[in-house]
Amino acid sequence: MVLDDLGSSLRSTLDNLRGKSRISEEDVDEIVKEIQRSLIQADVDIALVQELSDNIRIRSLDEEPPAGTSPRDWVLRIVYEELVEFIGESTEVPLEGQTIMLAGLYGSGKTTTAAKMAWWFSKKGLRPAIIQTDTDRPGAYDQAKQMAKNAEVDFYGDPNEDDPVAIARDGLAATADSDVRIVDTAGRDGLNQELIEQIERIAATVNPDRNLLILDAAMGQSAKEQAQEFEASIGIDGVAITKLDGTAKGGGALAAVNETDSTIAFLGTGETVKDIERFEPSSFVSRLLGMGDIEQLAERVERAMEETQDEDEEWEPEDMLEGQFTLHDLQKQMEAMNRMGPLDQVMDMIPGMGGGLMDELPDNAMDITEERMRDFEVIMGSMTEAEMENPRMVGASRTKRIARGSGKSKERVRELLQQHKMMDQTLKQFGNMGEADMERMMQQMQQGGGPGGPGGMGGGNPF
Repeated sequence: MVLDDLGSSLRSTLDNLRGKSRISEEDVDEIVKEIQRSLIQADVDIALVQELSDNIRIRSLDEEPPAGTSPRDWVLRIVYEELVEFIGESTEVPLEGQTIMLAGLYGSGKTTTAAKMAWWFSKKGLRPAIIQTDTDRPGAYDQAKQMAKNAEVDFYGDPNEDDPVAIARDGLAATADSDVRIVDTAGRDGLNQELIEQIERIAATVNPDRNLLILDAAMGQSAKEQAQEFEASIGIDGVAITKLDGTAKGGGALAAVNETDSTIAFLGTGETVKDIERFEPSSFVSRLLGMGDIEQLAERVERAMEETQDEDEEWEPEDMLEGQFTLHDLQKQMEAMNRMGPLDQVMDMIPGMGGGLMDELPDNAMDITEERMRDFEVIMGSMTEAEMENPRMVGASRTKRIARGSGKSKERVRELLQQHKMMDQTLKQFGNMGEADMERMMQQMQQGGGPGGPGGMGGGNPF
């Protein structure tokens, strides 16, 4: 995720404040220096970096922390509040019927973003449709149609029509039953009069409720100039920043947009249609600082469980707390995890996991974990129904047979059985917990408390 370096370096620096009853000017200078270094590396304008670091320095030295709050937690709160203010607000995107027009240059990711946004709206209970009006770029129609299929949303385009305005008009009629229409437009290498006139003519036909500008995160600070040009030419109501998963300049793009009068609506964080999220400054900064994002995590869990439930309505997750936990139950949990997205993104949302623990893992740790999950699926496909229902019956001879049938090692089969045993024991502990115990545990998770918290914030978390 963009600005990961800032998050990890800040967490390390803040950990140096542990046990201190007061914070010194040298301590603040060290924190500010880390912020400056990371933001400049992320291509954020130096003047903005200086303004942010000055605010953090002044507040950290002049303001007194509330009683019972450690210096470390107080500085963390100041950094959190200043970063939220620095990054800016989120574009309003109501969950209601609307037409959204996308604009941007070649290669910005408009077509992919259209599908991602449509998928996002569909998961909010609305019926979206994509209208592809790009008649200039070869393959635009085919790409948009395939992306819409991947997102499982309605699509309209006409590869035999050369007039984008006609396609937009016919697309509105063809998607009249849709709640949300997302109109994808053509791009250019640069904003010129031809592109402006074409977008203006499409806008006059579809009468969009909001115009979103699509910006590639790799643009860095130059995103500011492009946002200003589009705003002056056609007017924009918000920005979607794409490709945040693979660029060091993402911080520059985020800050540059905030320097204009624009706000950010969506972030593109990967290549699949599911790799999109609404931009919420507080959640974004919270994950950056290793404090997790319980709300985003809960949304992903709920969505994954609903999708898994659609395929097998007889399976109830609550049943795992009662009676025997089988490999079928483990398989359902794994399917739900796969639907939640890449494990590193999920871990970032768990308080403490995106910070201290994740920073200590090897770079390929998540890949190994995902590989193990895929192996487990293959192994379970080679097991009998009796073995799936009662994995305790799998001994040495059965392990050998399962390994041979699945093409996996006996060690991997034993890993699966051990994983099942551990989860079975954990669920039994959950089943024995009272309501007060469960409520206390959830409060600790949300506060980042306990040994797994973000740097051990514990009960002193000021948020």
